[in-house]
Amino acid sequence: MNIVCLDLEGVLVPEIWIAFSEESGIPELRRTTRDEPDYDKLMRWRLGILKEHGLGLPQIRETISRIEPLPGAREFLDELRSFTQTIIISDTFEQFAAPLMEKLGWPTIMCNTLSAAPSGEITGYQMRCSESKLTTVRALQSIGYDTIAAGDSFNDLAMIRAGKAGFLFRSTPQIIRDNPQIPAFEEYDDLLAAIRSACS
Repeated sequence: MNIVCLDLEGVLVPEIWIAFSEESGIPELRRTTRDEPDYDKLMRWRLGILKEHGLGLPQIRETISRIEPLPGAREFLDELRSFTQTIIISDTFEQFAAPLMEKLGWPTIMCNTLSAAPSGEITGYQMRCSESKLTTVRALQSIGYDTIAAGDSFNDLAMIRAGKAGFLFRSTPQIIRDNPQIPAFEEYDDLLAAIRSACS
């Protein structure tokens, strides 16, 4: 039995932190998991910048309310779910993801959670588990699924490598160069065809 595991940001929706960086005028917040492999280091750095500027969950959620899925993402996801089980495995947070899941037709997502003060200041974050994407894929495999994964960033590589098949989608030139053994695609139709072939 197959199950497809997709990254969220950069694959189905724009990068939330880049969108917030543009709206807030804070260029440092453009840094994502495409740039920094250590997610804990990245998040601690982000929270420090938010605190420095007096920004928190309300301001980020306001930005997220204006984010739309990438062109073709909803159709890609609908077609994918018509022939195989699909889940989104993301290092984003429940408080960020809900409005985006509505726009994508409420797919299943496994992600993390934030803690916030009454003022809206983000005071911390809780990961579901260590190495959450790889751990989730391994858990799915342990209950009988063959996993097929696609993502764009450093933190997707482990789940991509661990499965029956794995693909890079709209990744960076550096990640593509460093991982020549992983097929890389730029268009949803090509990714869909590759997943369909892997499922057969």
